[in-house]
Parts: sequence; structure tokens; C-alpha cells
Amino acid sequence: MWLIILLILLGVLFLVAELVLLPGVSLGALFALVCYGSAIYTAFADYGPFTGGIVVLIILALSFVATVLSLRSKTWQRFSLKQKIESSSMPLPDNEVKAGDRGVAVSRLAPMGKVEIGGRIYEAKSTDVYIDQRSTVEVVGFENFNVVVRKVADEPSV
Repeated sequence: MWLIILLILLGVLFLVAELVLLPGVSLGALFALVCYGSAIYTAFADYGPFTGGIVVLIILALSFVATVLSLRSKTWQRFSLKQKIESSSMPLPDNEVKAGDRGVAVSRLAPMGKVEIGGRIYEAKSTDVYIDQRSTVEVVGFENFNVVVRKVADEPSV
């Protein structure tokens, strides 16, 4: 009898694995069917038709319950990550840097480099091909978490 119980439990485990971990692979479903079939065959062969029928009903009931519990959203909300990421790799433009702000190129921008704006250093992309180090730059926008700058032509380099 312990073999039948073990096969039923393994079948339920494989069924849940198919539904949750390996959807579309069908390997878990195959193993579940093999375990269920072996349990049913063993029950009919060793204990007769009455016990075999009970095992079939138990397998159907456990499979239904396992399927319903596995696919409910409340079940998996308990395991889901509830932590929120509120940080950013770059401060929001409204808080720190906005279009029109001026700063100094810390490194040469060809076309990427670093600029200092308002005492903070930012990764920047230039609209020009090349901007020398220590040139005055102006923010013209934002792209892919980078500040987009252009060289200010009317002011000398710092």
C-alpha cells in the first residue's frame, strides 16, 4: 500500500511541476501519468477492483485540487517578491538636471563622457562629434539614462 501512496504523491508532485515550473514541456505530465498509471495498476492487481476504484477516485480528486491550488493567484502571491525598487541609476530630470542647465566636461566627450553639472557628475552624450575636456556644455535633453549636452560656443573653456 505504501508503494501506491508514494506513486500517487509523486504523480501529484509531477503534475504541479508541469503546471508551474515546466509549462509546455509535458515532461512533468508524462511522469505524472506514469506514476498515476502505476499506482492504479498496482491497486487493481494487488488489492482488487474495489480498492482500484478508490485509488482512481483519490487520484482524480487530488489532481483536481492540486490543479486548482496551483493556478490560483493567491497561492503564488505569497511567494512573489513584494519589494519595490525606488532607486534609479540617474536622478530624475525634474529634481536635479533640466534642459538649459550648464556645466563643465570632466572628460572629453567623443561622443560619450562625463560632465559636472551643479556639483554632481553625470554620464553624458554630446550632440557634437567631439567636446574637449573642461569645455562649457549645456543640457539639451536626456536619452537612455544619459544627459545629452552640446558645447556652448559663446563662452570660452574653463
